[in-house]
Amino acid sequence: QLQLAESGGGLVQAGGSLRLTCAGSGFTLNNYAIAWFRQAPGKEREGVSCFSRLDDSTWYSDSVKGRFTLSMDRSKDTLFLQMNNLRPEDTAVYYCAADAWGKCGGPVRQIEYEYWGQGTQVTVSS
Repeated sequence: QLQLAESGGGLVQAGGSLRLTCAGSGFTLNNYAIAWFRQAPGKEREGVSCFSRLDDSTWYSDSVKGRFTLSMDRSKDTLFLQMNNLRPEDTAVYYCAADAWGKCGGPVRQIEYEYWGQGTQVTVSS
């Protein structure tokens, strides 16, 4: 069974940092675009960032650009989202998702992503 699992969420003060991890089980993340989405209470889920294993393309939303950075440990088939200078408005449940043969040329769309993790809570206190 193909699954994704996120980890690394937690509680941090504004200005702090967290690193989220997304790992696949039952399949390799080769040939996939892997995206991070987040959903804050009472708000719609939004795309945050994306990395494509096909062409190493990346995308970041304007709200996180310059603060969040994606990286890939290819030996462990794991994607990381380094989140720096966190703000209270970054508080949300963060999900990673995978899209077979996807690329990251622009804003991500949930409908394109077939596999989803259960999410990890990120809480930023002011």
